[in-house]
Amino acid sequence: MPRHSIVFLMYHELEITGRPLCQAEPGYARYVLPEPDFRAQMNYLLGNGWQGLSVGQALAFPEGRNVTITFDDGCETDLLAAAPILRHTGFNATFFITCGRLGKPGYLSPAQLKELSAQGFEIGCHSMTHPYLTDLDENGLRYEILEAKSQLEQIIGRPVDHFSSPGGRCDQRVIAMARTAGFRSLATSRIQANSKNTNVLALGRVAVLRDLPLSAFAAICDGSLLSRMRAQNIFRGAARQVLGNSLYDRLRAALLNRTSSLR
Repeated sequence: MPRHSIVFLMYHELEITGRPLCQAEPGYARYVLPEPDFRAQMNYLLGNGWQGLSVGQALAFPEGRNVTITFDDGCETDLLAAAPILRHTGFNATFFITCGRLGKPGYLSPAQLKELSAQGFEIGCHSMTHPYLTDLDENGLRYEILEAKSQLEQIIGRPVDHFSSPGGRCDQRVIAMARTAGFRSLATSRIQANSKNTNVLALGRVAVLRDLPLSAFAAICDGSLLSRMRAQNIFRGAARQVLGNSLYDRLRAALLNRTSSLR
């Protein structure tokens, strides 16, 4: 991995024993980490000289061993589970919030979001209702990007500078609207490390999936696993382009449900 490059890690909900998940579908659950697994990953980073950064901090590309920690969706476990672990390790993070889900069961309330921001964590935007933005017209993009940014800023009382695109789906129209909204960066799910040469409106991130061995987590952070992951992702990207978002998701859900039922 080139010097001064930083891997941006992408997390979602954390699983707390006895607490139901926001969603139960296998396609969602594979992105959910048990709280002890996340704690083990953060302790690994701390014990091996890594620093966990927010997106805003990372874009300065400081010296040292750094990873960027991001969470999507705005689940309540951001505050209940992730924040205490991050505070214990002294790490920062960016929480990308789906604005329209605030106050719904399993998700942060506006008051909890304000608390998360008050603790010093960076708040980003993950759209209003979490659609695939590439499927929307101009008015839809304006609502999902500009209006969501405005509402989040009203809640936390400070600027929201960073955006992550739901499902990683992004095109030039989405980038143009994010730029119009005044976002400083846009994160996709492109598997790559980011550097000063990376377009800040096309940042890569790497999803941390359930049951990931700690050795593989370490290899993601230092960049040594990214080439293999990119190769595995080429087929999925090609299939999605041919089938379209809707059909691709239906086929993927059917496959994951079948796999889950055979366990």
